[in-house]
Amino acid sequence: MTLFLLFFFFFYGGMHLYAFMKVHAALVLGANTSVLLMVFMLMMVASPFIIRFLEKIGAESAAKIMAYIGYTWLGVLFLFFSYSLATDIGRMVVFATEHLLRRRIPFVTLSAEHAFFLSLSLSLLTACYGYFEARNIRTERITIKSQKIPVGMGTLRIVQISDVHLGLLVREDRLKKILDTVKDARPDILVSTGDLVDGQVCRIYALSDLLNEIRPRLGKFAITGNHEFYAGFDQAKCFTEEAGFRLLRGEAVTVADIINIVGVDDPAVKILKGSLSVSEKNLLAGIPRDKFTLFLKHRPLVDDESIGLFDLQLSGHVHKGQIFPFSIVTWLYYPVQAGFVSVAKDSFLYVSRGAGTWGPPIRFLAPPEIAIIDLAHKDI
Repeated sequence: MTLFLLFFFFFYGGMHLYAFMKVHAALVLGANTSVLLMVFMLMMVASPFIIRFLEKIGAESAAKIMAYIGYTWLGVLFLFFSYSLATDIGRMVVFATEHLLRRRIPFVTLSAEHAFFLSLSLSLLTACYGYFEARNIRTERITIKSQKIPVGMGTLRIVQISDVHLGLLVREDRLKKILDTVKDARPDILVSTGDLVDGQVCRIYALSDLLNEIRPRLGKFAITGNHEFYAGFDQAKCFTEEAGFRLLRGEAVTVADIINIVGVDDPAVKILKGSLSVSEKNLLAGIPRDKFTLFLKHRPLVDDESIGLFDLQLSGHVHKGQIFPFSIVTWLYYPVQAGFVSVAKDSFLYVSRGAGTWGPPIRFLAPPEIAIIDLAHKDI
C-alpha cells in the first residue's frame, strides 16, 4: 500500500508539473494567476487525503463535493496528459522530419498554444463521453459446458458483479441500475468478486436493503477486494453480510451438492494480518473434484500450483484500465484484463471489467459490465 501511494503521488504530482509547464508554454500568465494555479494543483494532488479525512470525521457532504471535484479533475488531467504527450511526440516527429528534409512541412506543425488547446479540448470531450460510458452497463454472457454439471438439472446460472465501489460517488442510482440488470438475469447464484464497498462512512448501510432484494435460490457469495481493507474491513464485512452475502475468506462451500464455491481474501489482508491466512493450493486440493469448482479471487492472477484444481476462476480488480490509455499500464502487470480465457488443464479464467468506478466517475473504452455465466452438462 505504501509503495502504491508513493508511486501514485509521484506520478500524479509529475502530471501536474507537466500540465503546469504546458499552460505556461501556451499562455501568458501573471504572477498572481500562476500562484493560484499552483495552489489549486497542490490541493488536487492532496485531494485523496483530504477526501479520506473528511470521510473519517463524518463530513459526508463536504467529502462528496471534494470527491466529485478531485476525482473528476484526476480523470481530466490524465486524459490531458495522454493527449498532450501524444501531441508532443507527434511534434517531435514532424520537427525531426523537417530537419532531415531541410524544409518545412505545411499544415502539420502545431504551435505550443494550438497543441495545448487541442489536447485540452480532446480531454474534455473524452471526459464527457466517459462520464456517460461509466453509466452504460453492459451484459456479458458466457456458457460453459462441463461433465461435472448434473445431466438432469439443465442450466445453472451464475451472475457476477465486481468492483462496484459503493461510497461517495457510486450511490443509489448506480446501484439500482446494476441490480436491475442482475434481476433481469434471474441468477441461481450471485457472486461479488471484491471491492463492493469503497467508503469509510458515507451512510452506505442504507444500500444493503437494495442488495437484499436480490435473493437467488442457491445463495449469494462474496470475497474481499483490496478496497474493503483500505476503507475499513469491519465496516465492509458488516455491510457485505447485511446485504445478504456469505463472505468467503479462505474457505470452500459445496452448494446444493452441485457446485463448489471457493473464495480467498485479497492480498491487501496483510494490512490486518501481515500475511495471507491460507494457501490457495491447499484450499482447492481439499474439495471434492467430482463437482464443478468456482474459484473467487479478486485479482486476475492465476497461481501455477492451482491450475487444474478449479474449473473457473472469477476475478475483477483491473477495470480494464478504466480510462484508456491507462489500460496499457495495467496490461504490463495483468496480461488478462478482461474477458474469458482458457488457462490450462481444463481451468478457465473470467475477468470482469467491473460495474462501478474507482476515483474518476469516468470510463473510456472500458464500459462497466455484469457477467452472466451459464453452466450446463457436457455430453461425452
